[in-house]
Formats: sequence, C-alpha cells, structure tokens
Amino acid sequence: MKRSLFYAFLTDIRFWIMLFFVVRLTGITQPPLEIAHNWRQTTVTMVARNFFETDANIFYPRIDIAGEKSGITGMEFPLLNYLIYLVSLLLGYDHWYGRLINLLVSSAGVYTFYGLVKQMKSERLALFASLILLCSLWFTYSRKIMPDTFAVSLVLIGLHAGYSFLHKPGRYWLLAVSFTALFAGILAKLPAAVLLAVIPFLGFGSQWEMKKRVMFAFSVAFALLPAAWWYFYWVPYLNTHYGLTHFFMGKDLVTGAAELLERWPLTASMFYETSMKFIAFGAFISGLILMILKREKLFLLFFVFSLLAFVVIMMKAGETFTRHSYYMIPFIPVMAVVAAYAIAMIPNRKIAWVIIGLIMLEGVLNQQHDFRIKQQEMALLKLEAVLDQLGTRNDLVVINSGEYPTPMYFAHRKGWVEDNSRIADSSYIADLHSKGLKYIIVLKKVFGTTMPLDYMKMYDADEFTVYKP
Repeated sequence: MKRSLFYAFLTDIRFWIMLFFVVRLTGITQPPLEIAHNWRQTTVTMVARNFFETDANIFYPRIDIAGEKSGITGMEFPLLNYLIYLVSLLLGYDHWYGRLINLLVSSAGVYTFYGLVKQMKSERLALFASLILLCSLWFTYSRKIMPDTFAVSLVLIGLHAGYSFLHKPGRYWLLAVSFTALFAGILAKLPAAVLLAVIPFLGFGSQWEMKKRVMFAFSVAFALLPAAWWYFYWVPYLNTHYGLTHFFMGKDLVTGAAELLERWPLTASMFYETSMKFIAFGAFISGLILMILKREKLFLLFFVFSLLAFVVIMMKAGETFTRHSYYMIPFIPVMAVVAAYAIAMIPNRKIAWVIIGLIMLEGVLNQQHDFRIKQQEMALLKLEAVLDQLGTRNDLVVINSGEYPTPMYFAHRKGWVEDNSRIADSSYIADLHSKGLKYIIVLKKVFGTTMPLDYMKMYDADEFTVYKP
C-alpha cells in the first residue's frame, strides 16, 4: 500500500510541478542581482516601473539608460513588464512580482507540455520529458524577471489547447484559448515561435472535420500577425523616432553562421552543457539514435523542423548566441522530448527512474547557486537612499558600470552607463553636464572599479563614491 501511494506521487506530474514551484519560491522577493543576467532582468523592471511612474502606454516602453532622452525605444513586446505594472496598481510597485508571474505561467507551461506529449504519444514519455524540462535551464529562468520561459509557456499552452480543439468534438472555446496564448507568447518573445514546428503534426490521427483544421490554421496565421507588425515595423519606428536603439534584432544569416562556426566549441556547449547538462544530453543523443533505428518518422520530422527553425534563430544571433544561455530555452522542450524517449524505452522501471533521478539531481545542483546573491552586490540597494538625500529622482546621473544597466535601476534615476575611460574624459563629462548631468557615481567593487576624479565628493563609502561635476 505504501509503495503504491509513493509510486502514485512519483508518477503524478502535478506533484513535481508543485514541488518545483515551492522550491523556486526560495528568495522569490530578492532583488534581481544574481550573477546570471541581472542586466536582462533590470531592463524588464525598468520598463515596468516606468509604466507605473511615468506613462502606462504599453506601446511606448521606456528604459532608464538613455541619458537626457525620453528612454522610449523598440524592444520585445512588454507583456511581462505590463503585468508587473498591473499588479503594482493593486499592491504598489515591486520588482519581485515579475518573478512570481513568470513562475506561475512557467509552471502552467510545464503542465500543458505534459498534457500535449501525453496526448500525442504516451503518459510515460510525457512524465519523463516534463521532469527533464523542469530541471533543465528552465529551473532558474522560470523564476527570473525575463520573458523567455514566460513566452515559451504561453506557446505551449496555445499548442495544447489547439491539439485538444482538433481532437475533441465541439469545444470551440479552445480555439480562442489557443489563439490568445499563441498570440501573446510569440509577441512577448519572437523565438518562442520555434515550437510552432509541431503544428503540422497536431492533426495526425484526428477524425474530426477538415473545417476545424482550417480554422486552427487561420488562427495560427492571425496569431503571428501582431508579432510581425511589432518587431518589423513598430520596433524600427520607435528606434528611429526616439533616437535610441536598444533591442538586438540580429545580424544577416551569413555573418551569423560564420560567427557560430568560428566559435563552434561554445556553440556546441550551449546544447550539451548549458541546456540540460551532461546526463540528459547523453539521453538526448541516445533518443535521436533510437528514433532513427525505430523509424519514428513523425518524431524525427518534428525534430528536424524544430531544429531548422532554431538554427535560423541561432544564425540571426551570431556570436551573441554563445554568450546568452536564454537563447536555448525555446529548443529545450524539444530536446527534453527526445531525451525522454530514450529513457521511456528502458523496460526496467527502476533503472529508468534512477536515470531520471540523476538527471534531475545534476540539473538542480548545477543551478542552485543562482538562488544566492553575494553580499557585496547588495550594496547597490543603498544607491537610491543616498541619492535621495543629495537630490531628486529627476537628477540625471552617470555610472561607471560599462554596458550594465543594473546599477541605474537600483539608483532609481535616469542617465548614462559608461566605462571608467569615458568617465575620466573631462570633455565628455562637460558635454553630459550641458545635457543635465548632476552626479557621477563611481562603483568600486561590483559592476565597476575605483577611479580618482577631480570633482567634489558628495558621498564616499567602501562601495561607491558620488561626485558632483
């Protein structure tokens, strides 16, 4: 009896999703200062806070590192940012709402991923694939204030609703759910569209009328239109009209491919180390081989279509792909299915679960550091209070954090981020002063290094110094 109850929990995806949800609540309210992509998170929170404090028009997102300019610029459609703003209307602004929103949506994404794989193939494959996904790179990025797992989850929700619409009588409301989720997910993060490669296979085996397939095809096409308008018309318009280019729209495919080939060891490591770590990648390779040997044509076609779509994303990113792990997130669900296929083929249940356990252990242990913030980085939390004593929130500042916007977010100011050499250039500082610069912030330990400046010191501590030019 005990064994059957234990096995019931072990094989219930709801138990695992809830367990991982609770684990990732650890430090959920902490500031976005973890080492991995704090800069990416604070660009999200900047926009959300500006919706709350400056202008709530979702079509005009603003960042804080545009100097004397408005900060309006083209970027990913700020859906996650706007949800943070909406919650802030009720509770007052705080950045950690973004963590919780992403975690909630990403947990729902795993559940619908499980449902989709279960309906298309088997419950055993769905369970193993979902567990691999949970402890992959998804584990930490699903609690970051970033749109990657958020957007991919919305697409997974849309695909599952679309499959259910095609294979179940009636239920036309599922088409509306599918359209809305796909529309929102692709708009929030364009690379999430990689998973649309599964769509040609959703209708296989369906006994329902062609009308439903046509309706679904049109809904997917219409779901793509807003993203096309936003990324290929509105983003360039905002960049040109407001004089600020912030969002990386990629390179030409030939240049990007050359950069990836030149850095092929780093490119390869994104698949075997960054995404799922080594044991899961071994299962992934084994799964591919078994699919070929067993002539799993539909699975292999889906994999090839997904890979081709993802390769286009890689080539557009070029060498940038090798530096940012979040690029892998849209492809990890595909890899998880392939890896799970190999494990699901093992006839011995205990051996299969031992391998799954090792994959989960390796994945979680290699990411647990991301839940901690170094004490010296917490010094940035003092910036706002110090600057509030010296002036007002409207004061423009320059910070020696190079290209990192993170300190500007915690300063709760607008201005410029530059490296030490630029800040040491007195003529450059004079030019910024003519544009409204009030204070120079020199970070000494994190995001910057100490440097002597011949200006009046307004505040001096071990962590940073504030000068008045």
